[in-house]
Amino acid sequence: QVQVAESGGGLVQPGGSLRLSCLASGNIASLNAMGWYRLAPGKQRELVARITTGDSTNYGDSVKGRFTISRDNAKNTVYLQMNNLKPEDTAVYYCIANYGSNSLVSWGQGTQVTVSL
Repeated sequence: QVQVAESGGGLVQPGGSLRLSCLASGNIASLNAMGWYRLAPGKQRELVARITTGDSTNYGDSVKGRFTISRDNAKNTVYLQMNNLKPEDTAVYYCIANYGSNSLVSWGQGTQVTVSL
């Protein structure tokens, strides 16, 4: 199994930046990809960004050009750098890990990001 835990959320003004971190633990060798989803009140869950073990990335349309996903293999950590934040980015951000030959998924507890004056 793989477990993930997020950190780094908080309150930021529009136009500001935040970096989220996601630490993976457990059977790291079985990882296929890690990523971030977000869930805002009244909205559907949305893919934010995803990165594979081969460093292939993809982003949700609403964050392209503003958010960057990266990983540090030595630290078993994936980062989400969020720039030029907008009020509509306000949500709970969840880290996920896709692992194993059956593509199982682990979810973190979530971290709140609030973009407001």
